Amino acid sequence: MEYQKTAASIRAADSVITKAAYAYHDKLKKPPGSLGRIESLGIRLAGIAGRCPPPVPSRKAVLVFAADHGVAAQAISAYPREATVQMVANVLQGGAAVSVLGRQVDARVVVVDAGVAGDLPEDSALVGGKVGPGTMDISAGPAMTSEQAVQALDLGVRVATHEIERGLDMLACGEVGVGNTTPATAIVAVFTGRPPASFTGIGTGIDAEAVRRKAALIAEAIARNAPDRANGLDVLAKIGGFEIGAMAGAMLAGAAARIPVVLDGLISTSAALIAASIAPAARDYFFAGHRSSEPSHTFALSHLGLEPLLILGMRLGEGTGAALAFGIIEAAARLMAEMATLEGARVSAARA
Repeated sequence: MEYQKTAASIRAADSVITKAAYAYHDKLKKPPGSLGRIESLGIRLAGIAGRCPPPVPSRKAVLVFAADHGVAAQAISAYPREATVQMVANVLQGGAAVSVLGRQVDARVVVVDAGVAGDLPEDSALVGGKVGPGTMDISAGPAMTSEQAVQALDLGVRVATHEIERGLDMLACGEVGVGNTTPATAIVAVFTGRPPASFTGIGTGIDAEAVRRKAALIAEAIARNAPDRANGLDVLAKIGGFEIGAMAGAMLAGAAARIPVVLDGLISTSAALIAASIAPAARDYFFAGHRSSEPSHTFALSHLGLEPLLILGMRLGEGTGAALAFGIIEAAARLMAEMATLEGARVSAARA
């Protein structure tokens, strides 16, 4: 179980360096606090790296995990499950939104088959790792076995560790897969204790009646499977997805390597809830790239104690919101590293 070893190696951000970074920011050539949340980002980056100023996270990657969900057969998505294969092909061909944004922010995009039900095109850029041909229908029973949940977590650890060894300063986790907002919303409901009907969203664009059916199905899945919210592995196995587990494993690997881990939308953040349940210290390494228009995403971020960097009404997934946030996080580190200090620039401090 690679994920257990990885989780056990995660340490909290360096509180001594974090405190020093607060003081350092006040020495930069600017009025204290004038860069707003950019300052707190830089301070967090210093604590993560154990260095002040922090290194600039210029080597970036978006890990896109793909999988299908048995619950999609319950008509809770505007697209058929077969569309997942087409989505993956689009990313591999460089025509997906995350492909475009990856080029924009100079981040490599890595596509991983965590559990797509159909046959994917042969492509040297596709990372194999299929745990199974999609999960089972969570409204009828557990999504996967405990062994499969471990496989998914370990897959994410291996993929992220390989990318980190290639050279990586910051990673994001994204996904593709028809029906994945249903297990993601179920995971949020379990960890927050909120009723699914209070925040189930439209996903790919279903109508109001379908949303009501979806919320009822989620409530039924939780009641039937009774996931233990004190046990992240159990939650994953009972109501999760193969790509959700793989993202959680990748997040654990990023935290273990002491690099920033940027969350995308609802599905990515549901994986972060799993990862944080397994290794609470991993939260120190998580950054909320954006807040999606899915209602449950707001509560997931709040549960993790994260404030989104962007609020753009996005709900595409793929890692798109996280990719857009890369530049903000990189800028926070670069400002600390390259701005002149008051002493060095010979600028007088503000009068008392």
